[in-house]
Amino acid sequence: MPAPYRPDPVDYLLSADAIRQVKARYCRYIDTKQWDRLGSLFTPDCRFEGLGSAPPGADVATFVAGVSSRLGPTISVHHCHTLEIEMTGADTARVIWAMEDFVEFTDGSTVKETPGSKGFRGYGHYEEEYRRENGRWRIAFLRLTRLRLDPVPVDAPAPRMGQRQASTDWLESN
Repeated sequence: MPAPYRPDPVDYLLSADAIRQVKARYCRYIDTKQWDRLGSLFTPDCRFEGLGSAPPGADVATFVAGVSSRLGPTISVHHCHTLEIEMTGADTARVIWAMEDFVEFTDGSTVKETPGSKGFRGYGHYEEEYRRENGRWRIAFLRLTRLRLDPVPVDAPAPRMGQRQASTDWLESN
């Protein structure tokens, strides 16, 4: 059995930070409905599993089309935290993110994952592979696993939007 890859400590820290940035953008782009930017976070050959918005093995275009169609009429909040990261090579890594999401449909739809509800709060993990190409880290494989789903009842109070909505180009404007 080959010895595990041992990255340079500085490259490890820089790579881990870059990977965290990619995942933060993933959550923000989904929640602020920036579908045109979402696809840029993935390698062209990325594959997806465990998602209600794309079939297993879907490619990037199918995933973006599915998630934009499915989550377009929602208020969604995605949080990823407490990552575990293992560098598997100079330009590859495996990561597990603890995750929590809240999805509420605003168009009267009910949800197949939690029948008879207008949304859900979910808990689980993302299992992902990342690859650095041309100096840029991107997601090469994404799997969502679920530990728990709690329904948002149809008769739950109507959502109230925050006082100030997100600036979709806050970072990009500098």
